[in-house]
Amino acid sequence: MLDHVVARTHHSRRGALKNAFTYGVDFVLTDLGPDWPGLISCNRFNLWSIHDRDFGGPRGQGRGVAWFREVLAERGFLDDSAQLLLLAQPACLWFQFNPVNFWIAMIDGTPRAFVAEVNSTFGQRHCYFCAHDDFRPITRSDQMAAEKMMHVSPFQKIQGTYLFNFGVTSDAINIRISYENGDQGVLATLSGKRQTASNWSLLRAALRRPLGAARVVALIHWQAGILTLKKAPFLRRQPAPELLISEGSRHRDPTG
Repeated sequence: MLDHVVARTHHSRRGALKNAFTYGVDFVLTDLGPDWPGLISCNRFNLWSIHDRDFGGPRGQGRGVAWFREVLAERGFLDDSAQLLLLAQPACLWFQFNPVNFWIAMIDGTPRAFVAEVNSTFGQRHCYFCAHDDFRPITRSDQMAAEKMMHVSPFQKIQGTYLFNFGVTSDAINIRISYENGDQGVLATLSGKRQTASNWSLLRAALRRPLGAARVVALIHWQAGILTLKKAPFLRRQPAPELLISEGSRHRDPTG
């Protein structure tokens, strides 16, 4: 199974210094099975490609879905009927980068657990595992919380909390990540319709948004330049967290 998600991502900064942007992006949602269109490949060069080394484990040393299966088993998720999916931006030609990609365990069409695999332009990676204690379905209204562990943006501190709202249905992806640190933080969303990937949809993506992930990195640096001109406080590269993966939990509003 390979779906092409023609999506939009929106980011808006919380706090006194405002900044917001919305861009189009192309993701794929796949069980990493066979029978992909000719313009995308698994573990070999193509116009678009997914390589195990880029996902599931330390950055550049990934083991793909085998890593995700081990993460689930270590936490007591042993359902062999689960469909294990990767939601990510594929590499375009030689270049791969995902600010965040997701491993998703699905049963009966509903997500039961996910790992947010966060990558920084500093070359670091940290993963956040989120699920209910009993692995019941995660609905779009459920808010999963995880303590921020890694330096991602030079304009945000390594403290505070990520709040994930995770929506995956048979026809759409809707993900909301709110990073909150007092009155500071960032709201990020990813939303788009699922469609079966085809050579034509993949070719259109390459023409509509040339160079794929390289374009994403260029846009990240463009927005960093805008924040620098706005005199946003700048935090230099910080040490990577010792652990690769940390645990999230169901968020409970202290106000009731």
